[in-house]
Amino acid sequence: MQTLVQLPSPEDIRQSHALIQPYIHRTPVLTCQSINAISGVQLYFKCENFQKIGAFKMRGASNAALRLDDEARKKGLATHSSGNHAQAVAKIAQALGVPAHIVMPENAPSVKREATAGYGARIILCEANQAARESTLAQVLAETGATFIHPYDDYNVIAGQATAALELFEEIADLDAIIAPIGGGGLMSGTALSSTYFSPGTKIYGAEPEQVNDAWLSFKSGVRTPHQGLPSIADGLLTNMSEKTFAIVKTHLSDVFTVSEAEIVAAMKLVWERMKIIVEPSCVVPLAAVLKNPSVFVGQKVGIILTGGNVDLQKLPF
Repeated sequence: MQTLVQLPSPEDIRQSHALIQPYIHRTPVLTCQSINAISGVQLYFKCENFQKIGAFKMRGASNAALRLDDEARKKGLATHSSGNHAQAVAKIAQALGVPAHIVMPENAPSVKREATAGYGARIILCEANQAARESTLAQVLAETGATFIHPYDDYNVIAGQATAALELFEEIADLDAIIAPIGGGGLMSGTALSSTYFSPGTKIYGAEPEQVNDAWLSFKSGVRTPHQGLPSIADGLLTNMSEKTFAIVKTHLSDVFTVSEAEIVAAMKLVWERMKIIVEPSCVVPLAAVLKNPSVFVGQKVGIILTGGNVDLQKLPF
């Protein structure tokens, strides 16, 4: 199956879904009566926190790796990532029996670094900035000949991430809206494409922290605009969108919402307490946005992609 070099079609997403089946879980869709009562919204949570490696990233990394030819695959996979994408690339490389070279910033959460090493990856640490990530990765690629699996700026990755929403639409018909978090935009782009193709009556929304609000700035202005690089508890959403992902976001989304750090913590605590499941801060940003904007969502059927559950239990915010 060939690698994708242009915007994924409906058939590309369905093919990707079939391709990655042996390497992923079909995650459950959960509901919670008490959160529905609090929000006034009928919510359907697509629980990618139960995905292999604990996050949706397994879908995109698997699709990108499986679409490589045998010769490229044997040379190994490489990426830069602070967490979930690192684990996903390491896990699919382990499953395929090929090397994985992962560049991680020195401040990456220890729980994610240890999990990545546990999948057999070689970890190369770098300074905690984008320039250091990219220059270190370039050295690794030159030394190894491995293929770079980009965390989000790759149509193969986007098509893989799109399969989460595809599964949600297969289970829950007639959603009024779907909302996902935005970091680099791979999941949001895939969610938008699946929604457009497979549930065209569903409105598409994105959500991100106020402190890393590049998607909001970009969506409102129509021009890709970086955020100010402030810290956020939502460590999975600190990247800026790429040209590929922003082109999809600005074309297909109805709106982008931002939420405060306190609102993220409150939503995370609500899910832990009421649903009894472990979710990381990044993945509750959409729920926080729904709770913050009742006039947009009240009385509707809304799908939320819960993106991951990889939390450092020594550093809980509550």
